Parts: sequence; C-alpha cells; structure tokens
Amino acid sequence: MLEDTGYRYGPSPRRRGSGNVLTHTLMAILGAALAVGLLLAFYNPGSGGSGVALPGSGAVPAPGSASGPLTGGEQAIVTKVKPGLVIINTALQYNSEAAAGTGMVVNAAGLVLTNNHVIEGSTSITGTVVSTGKTYPATVVGYDKTGDIALIQLRNVSGLTTVPIGNSSSVKTGDAVVAMGNAEGQGAITTKPGHVTALNQSITASDEGGSTASETLAGMIQTNADIVPGDSGGPLASPAGVIGMDTAGNDANDQEASTGFAIPINTALSVARQIAGGQASSTVTIGYPPFVGIFIGPGSSSSPRAQAQQQEEDNGGGSSGSTAQCYTSNSDLTVPSAIAPVSSGALIVGTICGSPAAAAGLTGGAVITAVNGQPVGSPDDLSSMLSRFHPGQVISVTWVSPSGQRTTSSLHLTAGPPQ
Repeated sequence: MLEDTGYRYGPSPRRRGSGNVLTHTLMAILGAALAVGLLLAFYNPGSGGSGVALPGSGAVPAPGSASGPLTGGEQAIVTKVKPGLVIINTALQYNSEAAAGTGMVVNAAGLVLTNNHVIEGSTSITGTVVSTGKTYPATVVGYDKTGDIALIQLRNVSGLTTVPIGNSSSVKTGDAVVAMGNAEGQGAITTKPGHVTALNQSITASDEGGSTASETLAGMIQTNADIVPGDSGGPLASPAGVIGMDTAGNDANDQEASTGFAIPINTALSVARQIAGGQASSTVTIGYPPFVGIFIGPGSSSSPRAQAQQQEEDNGGGSSGSTAQCYTSNSDLTVPSAIAPVSSGALIVGTICGSPAAAAGLTGGAVITAVNGQPVGSPDDLSSMLSRFHPGQVISVTWVSPSGQRTTSSLHLTAGPPQ
C-alpha cells in the first residue's frame, strides 16, 4: 500500500496514509471533529503579511551544482547531504493538529525546498537546521499544489549549509541511492539505502482513506529505499548529489517489498525558481492565499439543506445542534440546526473567531449567495471564486442569515494557510 511520507498528530495521534494510492502527507486528520473543509482560514503567517520578499529565481541553484561525485559510498553521501537538511514542524490550529516533515536548504540565506503537503493548511511553521540544531520560524514563499512542491524561507538566518544538488536527468535504473528524512516525525534524520528501480512513474495521490480528491504525480523516480511518513521533503541522494525529493512510500510488510517515490530534483528546482521569481500561474501560488475564515463542506450541491445533510452523514449521523457564534478550531464544530431559508448557495457550518467573516457577522447556518454580485451556486463555486483573489483585496459578500435577513458587506481579505 502506498502512503504519504509525512507525519501528522491530531486528536488521535496516528500515522498517516493507507490504501492503494499515494496520500497527501500532511492533510487534515480530523479525529472526532466534524468532517468539513476549512475555507481560506484566518491566521497571521508572521511579519510580512501575505508572504516574504521574493528572493529572485537566481537564488535557487541549477541542477548539477554539486561540486563533484560524493565518493565513499553511503556514508559519504550522508556526511555531505545531512548538514543541509531541516526538520519541519507545523501547527494546524484550525484542525487541532500538528505535523512533521523534512526540507532541504537550497540557499545559504534560508530557502528550503519541501513538499507542498508538508506545509499545507499550516498556521505556523518552524524549521530546525540539522547542522546547528537551531530552530527558526518560517514563512511560505510559494507552492505548487498540483506538483506537490513548496519553497519556504527560514527567518533571520544566514550562512547555512546547502545540500549538494545532482541532476535527475542523468539518473539510471540500478543507481545506488540513500533516502533521508525525519522518519515517523521523531525529530532526527534517518537514512535508508536502496537503488533506483524505475523512472518516469505516474502515481495517484489522495488523503488517507481516499476521502478527498486525488491527484496524479508524473515523472516520479521509484526506489526500493524505505521511504516512510516524516520523510516527505527529504532528499533521495546518489553519489552525484540530491537527485530527488522524497514524496511517497508504501507500508511494507513481510509480503511486500519497500517501494518509495521521489520527485526528480530538476522538476522541483524548476518550480522553486518560478516561485522565487514571483511567477504565479494556474498551478503556482506566490505567498499565502486569501482568507475569509469560514468552515464549509465540499461539494457541488446547490441546496444548503442537502449540504447540511451531507455533513451529518459524513460525521456519522450526529453532531447536529446549536451553533456557536464562532470557533477557534473544528474540534467542537457541529452542523447548524437552523439554516437560512434559501434554495441555493454555500452553507456556512461555522466561522473562525476574529476572522473577517466573523467580524462581518456571518455565523453557522448562514448561506452565502453572491460574491461581488456573482451568484454562488454551491460550496465548490464559492471556493473557486475566492481562489481568484489575493490578500489585501476587498470583496463584497452577500449572505442570508438563519432568520432570513439578507446582508451585503465588504470583507477585507488577509492571509490564510497555504492550500
């Protein structure tokens, strides 16, 4: 079974990932909490508002920049690569979780390459530099959700050791490799030797149990090195340097050999250069996404009552009742018992305390019917509409309260967790 290769701690701490597909390493484990999506939730990503000053594409190294072959076998590879690694820990306040993964220093000023799923949904990020043991807060420079690649910036650092970069275009089946990472989120780097077993592989990625939408990652390097949860974002290295970024692995047993997958380093660096240069696209987000501060359910149903019914079913048929004015996480979120008397729109299950939505007076049970005058037909419609905006912009939102009152207010978007 292929599984995600990060580690997450939630209401019921457990290892992430199961099923026959690669899973997104650090997406939400909700435990007993209501299974709803957090839409562009509110938090402060640190100083700098929606992101950090862009370092420029030249701050990211080109493939093959390692000084030369790392002779001496596995230990020589580890000795050269390990000092450039970072243990990443994130908090996901609104999901009542914490998570752990790995990153690679690609610039001495603190640029760190990792998987998008390592930082997805995080309300705070820290990176512990392996070579010094020092921990720094980090901000998101940008990310590619579809390619599972992210670039973060450790704050107030300089002179860090970088990982030696190889060239994935030169990798061949049978090449000896070493996978490294923060295995099982234990806060230490472990190493697993192996070989490249296949190239240009396509795999399907989804959350644990396949409960959320899946995605396909193409061009992957396959290895028999034992890549496990927590390794995500770590290096797959050969004597030529880092040739891939650990992303997925199976839960091997006595009947099943270890199988891991890594994003080719050339691919990861190409996206990182695009991010560092501020080149946003349909897949690449620069900095942080906008925030509204509401919990909604996923789906294309236009009926708010059908949305509520689906949420109750997803939550095992319970947790429906009175709705709090606002929430600090989804741990005590309930499906609202009173719902706005409208036939279509996006049902708000709850709002985040202190968010623009809460400040405007939106509560659970209200239904958003329009954004900037454009009708909202479903939760999916609302998510798509809001994704087009940026922190700092002001939008007009029309909603109907559970009592039937229709209101239009201006909401000032700020920065939310990376999606």
